Amino acid sequence: MDQALEDNLMGALENVIDPELGIDIVNLGLVYGVDLNEEGIATVTMTLTAMGCPLAGHIEQDVKRVMEDIPEVKDTEVNIVWSPPWSKDRMSRYAKIALGIPD
Repeated sequence: MDQALEDNLMGALENVIDPELGIDIVNLGLVYGVDLNEEGIATVTMTLTAMGCPLAGHIEQDVKRVMEDIPEVKDTEVNIVWSPPWSKDRMSRYAKIALGIPD
């Protein structure tokens, strides 16, 4: 996958907002990677801020919905992982400022 397509996929994922925090999952540092195979199946490897997040299903559906808008993507698989664990250090400067977290 070329860099332009990867940037396009990550850009689409910036439209997925964590409903509890009001910040997108990319700037929160929840997305660990995105890949697109030759069959057009996108795999989004991500985590959540906490195990047992009650909104996990909602976020997963939003990920699939935004990926549908990319012509190269035929289907999307969301791979939620817990290692490495998420921490506020993964957040972008933008997200930290928006949430009032010192840098």
